[in-house]
Amino acid sequence: MTLVDTDVLIWNLRGNEKAAATLDAMPGFSISAVSYMELAQGMRDKRELRVIRQALAHWETRIVQIDAAISARACFLIEQHALSHGLQLADALIAATALELGVEILTGNDKHYRVVEGLALRTFRP
Repeated sequence: MTLVDTDVLIWNLRGNEKAAATLDAMPGFSISAVSYMELAQGMRDKRELRVIRQALAHWETRIVQIDAAISARACFLIEQHALSHGLQLADALIAATALELGVEILTGNDKHYRVVEGLALRTFRP
């Protein structure tokens, strides 16, 4: 299983064919609830929200909710890397989700995550 980062989904929404092909080839992938909220927050209208909901349903996407274990691990990651490497809240929660699930993250923003020990990264280049 793979956890898809928000940026890959955004590339798809912008019409990037490589992102679309990548996501179509891996039905059943997961996203963090953080990624879903980032997408919803960036929508310009309800039609765009319907489009992303339909796409997530088409891909049989699992939205992973933030639980106590993910929250605790994200707190640790922020303590370890916010000052030294500028790790941001959303990235810490997404990284913590992948670590708790024991899965890789598919991301175009691999530099955001490289500092996180034990995190498996699969880089996407649009």
